[in-house]
Amino acid sequence: MNSKLWIHKALSMCLVVAIIASYSMVALASSDKAAGELLVTGKNINGETPFVTVNGETAKTGRSVFSSSTIVTPEGASAIISMGKIGRIELAPNTTFTISFNDKGITGDLNAGQVTVLGASNSVAITTADGTVELASGESATAAGKSNAKDKSAAATKGGMAWWPWALIFGGAAAGVIYAATRDNGLDLGGSATVASPNR
Repeated sequence: MNSKLWIHKALSMCLVVAIIASYSMVALASSDKAAGELLVTGKNINGETPFVTVNGETAKTGRSVFSSSTIVTPEGASAIISMGKIGRIELAPNTTFTISFNDKGITGDLNAGQVTVLGASNSVAITTADGTVELASGESATAAGKSNAKDKSAAATKGGMAWWPWALIFGGAAAGVIYAATRDNGLDLGGSATVASPNR
């Protein structure tokens, strides 16, 4: 009976040591290095699940992307890199982009294609062949270095002006209704009509 007690104690001690060892391995494996999550959209030529390459390796939706990674999107596939509160960027098809980020912001080198900032806590500095372009949310840059931020604002201005013709049409219709209602057209809308009460 004494031997059984010692066996139980020894097994319990081994179990405690194994649990402590596994927790310490998890603690050593954790890293404070910032990571982004990859979302790949589009279609590949053969109809397979779309993928991009990260540092030369095939990567699909859900893969972690770390700072200093080079992402290449093929024809027909685009990628969104989400870095939590730091920001989100989108890579168009046929884009080669090296991303760098930390808790203060996002930077990167654009060698080919187009990058769009979907949201960011600070402006995003993109280095292109023509220099560095600062992008805010909703703005894009191409490898040629031209930002379409001005084009987008011009398009927004044009879109904002598109309501003027509708306002003129509705204003004219309202004026016509008011004119017709106030004009003496021979109709007697007032009333000397007799109303029959249902109680009589």
